Amino acid sequence: MNPLRTYAYLTTSRAHLFDWIRPLTDARYRTEHPIGLGSLARTLHHMKAAEHAYMQRVRGVTTPVSPPAPEDDPEVTTQGAMPFAQLEPAWHAESERTRAALDAVTDWDTPNTFHTEWDGKPYAYRASNNDLFAQLALHEVHHRAQAMHMLKRLGVETGEIDYNALMWPAVDLD
Repeated sequence: MNPLRTYAYLTTSRAHLFDWIRPLTDARYRTEHPIGLGSLARTLHHMKAAEHAYMQRVRGVTTPVSPPAPEDDPEVTTQGAMPFAQLEPAWHAESERTRAALDAVTDWDTPNTFHTEWDGKPYAYRASNNDLFAQLALHEVHHRAQAMHMLKRLGVETGEIDYNALMWPAVDLD
């Protein structure tokens, strides 16, 4: 997986997701669903916050950053999640920082040891920048699928955002 190209796909597909969410009222954005994190508001806030956290690791932060700022808290509630009108520009700014950090990576393969907490207990793990980026990308795809399911439940028409549809240029055979 080429991290820079994969991240370009994530931001391109994310733009489509944002287009489908932008027209919703705040109440519909916060509607609870029996899937994933329960609401578009909580899911998108969590996705943005998780990107921030994974990129902190890519930038070399090996210890927990706690407590996180409210906009970077992945454990947010539906009511505590940023309104979409605030989340969209905040995530766009986060994306610019992410892209710059990915551009700066020179070693994708050497694992580092990271310290955090799991169920209130100290926990350490080893992961390379490749591992961290794979988690960032697959985590977003996982939650984006849940968000698209929520949109369908709200009656929103979504479109094609598969990698090949967005990233493979069509070839004119004439």
